[in-house]
Amino acid sequence: MTDDLNAFVPEGRFVVEPSAGGPLDGLTFVAKDLFDVAGHPTGGGNPDWAANHPTPDKHAWAVETLLGAGARLIGKTITDEISLGILGENAFFGTPLNSATPDRVPGGSSSGTAAAVAAGVADTGLGSDTGGSVRVPASFSGLYGIRPTYGRLDLGGMMVQAPSSDTTGWFARDGETFRRVSEVLLAEAIGEAVPRRLVIAVDAFGFAEPETRKALDPLLERIAATAGEVVEEVMAPQGISVWSRSQRTLQMAEAWATFQDWIDRTNPRFAFNVARGLVMGSLVPDVDRQWASLMKREARARLEYLLPPGSVLALPTTPFPAPARNLPLGEQNRLREMILGLCAHGGLAGLPQVSIPGATVAGAPVGLSLLAGANEDAFLVGLASSLETALP
Repeated sequence: MTDDLNAFVPEGRFVVEPSAGGPLDGLTFVAKDLFDVAGHPTGGGNPDWAANHPTPDKHAWAVETLLGAGARLIGKTITDEISLGILGENAFFGTPLNSATPDRVPGGSSSGTAAAVAAGVADTGLGSDTGGSVRVPASFSGLYGIRPTYGRLDLGGMMVQAPSSDTTGWFARDGETFRRVSEVLLAEAIGEAVPRRLVIAVDAFGFAEPETRKALDPLLERIAATAGEVVEEVMAPQGISVWSRSQRTLQMAEAWATFQDWIDRTNPRFAFNVARGLVMGSLVPDVDRQWASLMKREARARLEYLLPPGSVLALPTTPFPAPARNLPLGEQNRLREMILGLCAHGGLAGLPQVSIPGATVAGAPVGLSLLAGANEDAFLVGLASSLETALP
């Protein structure tokens, strides 16, 4: 499996031993190639980035934290170019294998990390999530995955894309490993959790394909059976597509601002879709950024209203299982827009979200997502890991 997985960047198979013993003794992890590892280049999914930037001399905070807890790093993994992608296909390094459904994409941009964890090559792995880059591969690959509360974790040594949305996230195949890793990175004890109130996002479920909604029903029913109260609410009164447009506007504009100097100086190579996204970001007018910023405030206010302490909101992580590999660009773009529709709230509201495995559509994984209020990350992880959902 490891020879065929294509999860690691070139020269990305190496070992860094733990710096101390601790609660993660015996676990292995991989790091998306946005995270600095001392003595190894950070490539960001694009060979010209590594060529134009010095090799780091210290580890990223998240890498150092896992090493300090006893975990062993076994390499760096492929990402969509400069993390601007959601399907997991990289024009320079290829597409990592989705071991659950080898004819489908693994999801991106944390594609290599998800592929390595899903295939059992590593116990856990670091990814990043700006517009869905942990949540989507978790859903497509049948994994637990978390986008933490925005701003909670130190992003030192992690390559930036859109600073107002960037977060560090991680994956695991089973609930117990997910809980152990989360305790270390969140620096908080995690026990079993029961929601006082479950909010079902009816517009998000309506946005998903019928087969996905049906597949997620058993998971939703298990959570509902433990909740003190179950209600149905519209998550995005302005419309899911409106939230998606506002997040896309802000993310594209910020990505252009992040990479403009490097592009101006070096004229790097990009795949067409990545270059197009950057060009579109360079053309976002001030009036559109101002509108999107106002919508961001509205989205956060809406979700804060729906999620008082002890509440969780449930929605499909993705509207469908992983699409086929190597689709035409036009079809990829249509699917990408639908996927981003169920991910935009992450960057807009910055609230913690966990994707839970345990459902399939025609044998392909799909995830159920749970959101909670700001800094209730440990509560979400406790609920997710206590469900003991079996992987498909």
